[in-house]
Amino acid sequence: MTFRIRKRPSGAVTTVGRRGAASTASATGAVLELSNAASTPGFNPVDLLYASLSACLALSTRIAASELGLFERFESVRVSVSGEKTASEFSRVETISVRLEIAGMLSDVEKADIAERAERICTVSNTLRESPRIDVA
Repeated sequence: MTFRIRKRPSGAVTTVGRRGAASTASATGAVLELSNAASTPGFNPVDLLYASLSACLALSTRIAASELGLFERFESVRVSVSGEKTASEFSRVETISVRLEIAGMLSDVEKADIAERAERICTVSNTLRESPRIDVA
């Protein structure tokens, strides 16, 4: 059996002028306006980091349930992600907390197996764990 892996265009371009909100466009054409003030509703760059991890783990959880033969009893997953910025001068997130709430007729052991497999599948969690090289030109 041969598996064909379809590649999805990936990447993003963000544009910001002297005034007004920034917007980010995905390689597939989706556009998201960014929040540039603490009191303005919307995503800021750190929110997008958390959203990426949350979304990746949620989708990976569904895949993991299927791969483990538990899909028929899997109902849903809710993934909450938050973090704490470091207190030092260097602006970065020091700690990221993730909570997976898996619903369905599954034992605690099965839920743990699904969560563990989802973590291995998730490109975003794997990338964050390994600190990728970033080249800025």
